[in-house]
Amino acid sequence: MSLSTVLFLFLAHLGVGIVVTLLFVARDAGVKFFRFNAGLAAILLVIALAFYVQSVRTLAVRTYDGSNLSALHVTIAADVLPLVLSTVLTVFWWATIGRRFTRFRTPILAVAAVAGVAAVVLQALEIFSGASPTLAALAVASFLTSSLLLGGACTAMILGHWYLVIPSMEVAYLQSIVRVHIASMAARVVVVAAAVWFAIASFRPEVDPGPSFRHYIFSIDGIFFWQRVLFGLVGPAVLSYLTWQTAKIRSTQSATGILYVDFFTVVVGEVLAKYLVLATRVPV
Repeated sequence: MSLSTVLFLFLAHLGVGIVVTLLFVARDAGVKFFRFNAGLAAILLVIALAFYVQSVRTLAVRTYDGSNLSALHVTIAADVLPLVLSTVLTVFWWATIGRRFTRFRTPILAVAAVAGVAAVVLQALEIFSGASPTLAALAVASFLTSSLLLGGACTAMILGHWYLVIPSMEVAYLQSIVRVHIASMAARVVVVAAAVWFAIASFRPEVDPGPSFRHYIFSIDGIFFWQRVLFGLVGPAVLSYLTWQTAKIRSTQSATGILYVDFFTVVVGEVLAKYLVLATRVPV
């Protein structure tokens, strides 16, 4: 495990999440809103790819023995090609917003989102290769809900801020994206709870001589897990509910302020989640 791998996963999931959640925002938010978010997503994905290259170089230095280089190249291609495609399409979409190919905007964004989702799925399957089918399925669900939660929190925060740019914009747009954020939050909680339950229930000391996940979370190292739960699940759950209540009374400024804090807690929680996934092989 390396810091570059943690940052790669986090930035890739955030970038893909933004691309996906843009599909849920009404066009009336304006060209500048979509251009800003598409540009942000593209920058995040490019940086993620840079960290990917760094993590692969680190892995190659540690594991290369003169016989496994071709297998390493296959792994790189399988993991990164969908993410590269998503990045290229996002950059193209950003460059053509409000100019040409107007009627193809949604299909291009949709293909970028599908490619990004495919990349996230491949990441989970690669990290949990050799694991049981149930654990692999939980890993895929964990990575997908992480991406949607990150993207939903970021897009909702920026959309709330956009009411300062376009005060006449209907509050229903903010309410809609907040509902998406709450749904992703609920799905994330369910998946993490299922992953923790499975890790504890499936532990067999006769098969795995190491400490169980139950022992890990109640040890001194478990502080990272409890911080992940507090900042990444409990905090955003409360804050997303408060955001919904303020959005219902059309208080966009208050909702935006809460969303800033909400996004911060989500970021902290998901960075810790990526560390825990790589350190414990439990998709929390």
